[in-house]
Parts: sequence; structure tokens; C-alpha cells
Amino acid sequence: MNRLSEKEILQKLQNLDGWTLNEAALERNFKFENFKQSLDFINQLGTAAEEQNHHPELFNVYNKVNIRLSTHDADGITEKDFKLANTINSFSLVSS
Repeated sequence: MNRLSEKEILQKLQNLDGWTLNEAALERNFKFENFKQSLDFINQLGTAAEEQNHHPELFNVYNKVNIRLSTHDADGITEKDFKLANTINSFSLVSS
């Protein structure tokens, strides 16, 4: 999988709600009503990540979840990261 250029990444981010480019990774912060909702979201994410064989960096504190996506094998951001980000945006627990 080929690493995307910064120009390609910035173009794709225009169509990806809530995500930003932060230190060579796609990043998004989520806030839920409570800890249970954040864990439900993480479990849903875990299933999708396994299905796509692409695993994000996760950070969770109570009702907040931070996700960072990059493709370590490509040493940067690839189509795999955008695919998983789009999948995450489609989850029922994610409000626009």
C-alpha cells in the first residue's frame, strides 16, 4: 500500500467529517454521554478494525475516545486509513 502525499491527504480530508491531519496521522476525538457508550463504540471499532485488518491507536478516558490512524507498514497515511475512518463515521454511536 502506497503512502499518500500531503496534498492527497488534505483533498481527501475535505470529504471526511470530523477528522484532521495531526503529526502524520488522521485523528478524531469523540465524546459520548458516558463510559458505557464509549466502550460500546470501542467494541464496534474493534470489530471493524479486525475485519479490515487495520488497527488504530486508541486513547480512552471516561466518555472520551481519541483515535489516530496511520499505516505503519507504509510509514504514513494510506487509503486503508481513509477506509477505516469512513467506516467509523458510519457507526450508529457517532453523531454528526
